[in-house]
Amino acid sequence: MQQRYQFCPYCGGKLYVERKAERPRLTCQSCGRILYENPIVGVAAVVRNAEGKILLGKRSETASYAGLWCIPCGYVEYDEEVRQAVCREFYEETGLEIVVKKVFAVLSNFHNPLVHTVGIWFESEIVSGCLEAGDDLSEVGYFALHEVPPLAFPTDQIVLDMLKSEQEKIQPLIK
Repeated sequence: MQQRYQFCPYCGGKLYVERKAERPRLTCQSCGRILYENPIVGVAAVVRNAEGKILLGKRSETASYAGLWCIPCGYVEYDEEVRQAVCREFYEETGLEIVVKKVFAVLSNFHNPLVHTVGIWFESEIVSGCLEAGDDLSEVGYFALHEVPPLAFPTDQIVLDMLKSEQEKIQPLIK
């Protein structure tokens, strides 16, 4: 276990690793509290146009994974409901307002060893706004599922593969 924190957020005491409940846990030497390192929740909106192309955003030079593309996403704030969070994040990054249709996927993200996140991808539909990159994105655009640019997050590729699989199941029915 890589120890990322050194001091207790409750009393300031020194943290050490102790095995509790079959796992190594950060424990305060002073007050005995356990510092649970739980995942951070992220949300993303899966938006496709009439041709089935997906909306992606290019990460800006000031964002992590700069220059790579992603499904527009962000973190849930502490007091925010997940559906509100995805609508807020999507608007900040694209200038578009969406309505959430359903949960498309829930996956653990392990691409950053310092931060474990759990992502929730919501199938969503645009209701208003003007498409314009903002916040962590420098460009936005629609891409065919088989022609996506290099992606920032491995789990976005998993989601795209799920979308391709879903699309392949539907294609024979359309012909």
